[in-house]
Amino acid sequence: MRDPEVLQKVKLTLQALTAKAPGRAIEVRVPPYAAVQCGQGPTHTRGTPANTIEMDAQTWLALASGDLTWDQAVTSGAVLASGSRADLSSYLPL
Repeated sequence: MRDPEVLQKVKLTLQALTAKAPGRAIEVRVPPYAAVQCGQGPTHTRGTPANTIEMDAQTWLALASGDLTWDQAVTSGAVLASGSRADLSSYLPL
């Protein structure tokens, strides 16, 4: 079940990410709340993107606020990232 407050925070921070990193080369997924495409590079149009990042809402919000670093999240397994461009460290914290 989605928490409305968490939903609002996730959507706002993902929107801030797309403003900071325009493009469609990376898909960032925060299930079950939202997913966005961002980052410069080859544009993704269909199927599973080559550069995909997935995490839960608590991890995403901690990354967005700076309470957690990208390296900490990836090393701990809280972030699943695949693809050569699947790295948000230069955009975080928001």
